[in-house]
Amino acid sequence: MVDLKIKKRPIGAVARVQRNGHPQVTSRTGGEIGVVTGASEEGFNPLDLMFASLSACLVLSARIAASKLSVLDRFDGASADVTGEKSAEEPYRIERFIVAITIDGDFTQEERHQIVHMAEEICTVSNTLKTRPEISLSVG
Repeated sequence: MVDLKIKKRPIGAVARVQRNGHPQVTSRTGGEIGVVTGASEEGFNPLDLMFASLSACLVLSARIAASKLSVLDRFDGASADVTGEKSAEEPYRIERFIVAITIDGDFTQEERHQIVHMAEEICTVSNTLKTRPEISLSVG
């Protein structure tokens, strides 16, 4: 089995918006992404970013799972299609995440299930969404 070393990196983001225009989000490592607000605008809105975080975490975790299971040599890739069902009433929230994961490579269905289930256990985002994390809010 491969012993993986996890390197810690700064995490977090700052979003800024002016009186007019769209929010701009900057990560602690300097990455930037613009956020759209219109229903027909191309780009990421806040919910898309949440779905993107879950999908990216799951595919990265699938690759880690394949490595832990010593089958990385047969792992050709993974994709995670994530959407959700939004509540009809306040407080608005995603009530259900709908995730379809595809594992590419020479695997049996049982192996694919094993990779996906292990990926879900590894994924920090899915683990967080399954709990009710505390939000510590301050006003500056």
